[in-house]
Amino acid sequence: MTAPALDLKKTSLNAAHRQLGGRMVEFGGWDMPVQYAAGTMTEHLRTRTHAGLFDVSHMGEIEVRGADAIPFVNRLTSNDAAKLADGQAQYSALTTPKGTVIDDLLVYRFAEDHLLLIPNAGTTDKDWDWISSHHENENVELRNASAEYCQIAVQGPDAISILQKLTAVSLSEIKYYHFREGEVDGVPSLVSRTGYTGEDGFEVYAAPDKAEQLWNKILDAGGFGSDEGILPCGLAARNTLRLEAGMCLYGHEIDETTTLLEANLGWICKLNKGDFIGRESLQKQKDEGIRRKLVGFEVNDRGIARDGQDVLIGGARVGLVTSGSPAPFLKENIGMAYVPVEFANAGQAIEIDVRGRLVGAQIVPLPFYKRAKN
Repeated sequence: MTAPALDLKKTSLNAAHRQLGGRMVEFGGWDMPVQYAAGTMTEHLRTRTHAGLFDVSHMGEIEVRGADAIPFVNRLTSNDAAKLADGQAQYSALTTPKGTVIDDLLVYRFAEDHLLLIPNAGTTDKDWDWISSHHENENVELRNASAEYCQIAVQGPDAISILQKLTAVSLSEIKYYHFREGEVDGVPSLVSRTGYTGEDGFEVYAAPDKAEQLWNKILDAGGFGSDEGILPCGLAARNTLRLEAGMCLYGHEIDETTTLLEANLGWICKLNKGDFIGRESLQKQKDEGIRRKLVGFEVNDRGIARDGQDVLIGGARVGLVTSGSPAPFLKENIGMAYVPVEFANAGQAIEIDVRGRLVGAQIVPLPFYKRAKN
């Protein structure tokens, strides 16, 4: 049953999703497709083996311009924006004074005085308020430009060959976590190579009124409708793909109660770059050692672990499942959870309380899935 879209934000592709039979749900205040007629499993597998197309226009875009753009962003985020070259992106996070996570985001560098931040959909307004409230005497101009972009993601091993049909931009020359400006199907666009599925792929940013044109042209170029053609994919497949790839989801693995070090995100936490919000707390936690750690697990019993279920070790409740689901490509039931650091070892037996029944599982290394590099 399709959810009513009253009072929900809509991307420029809302009508297209409905025409394709997308089952619409509320997500972060947006009316979004959770799956299409093919179903989540088929969408997931097609992305792993060929290509999937995702509407991620609900993500935010915040522009930071001015001579102090990099120092300003560096003061608010955990990674080091000063290390970026023009045309490069990085994964980072907005942190609280306690070192916990307001949001994870991408930082794109166009020039020394021009950065673009890409926050999550449900946290864009919160992020905007946080960022703008911390603007002090820096020479920067901030702008919430979210309404000026659509964002369409092509993911999978066939993504490069599909998108290359529509652009003169040499996609093979765009390195991972880099981007270029150019035209896609004649539409001025920003094309980046990041992804949230564990596969290779590209994101196309363009004006919202060009979204349907780009969406339809990419589906056509990818052979949508054929047995091995590209498939439009909903939020459910996006979630199972990122879970197989061991990627954090805001509101699940990371939030304002979890620190970057606990979430295995120390690699985006540059404590030696200079002061930033939360640095002191994160340095203290690093020096003293974390008490809990995010781990992956596989269920080896009958049952599927789901978000929010209790994790037990030796009969004691020690944590909660942050994400849990069947993994369509791996054909396992998997999940992630926080456990006391002394138990955060591969092979450690745990139990999940699945609606009152204890289901056996064991901790395994992350990520669950890693694509073969060409």
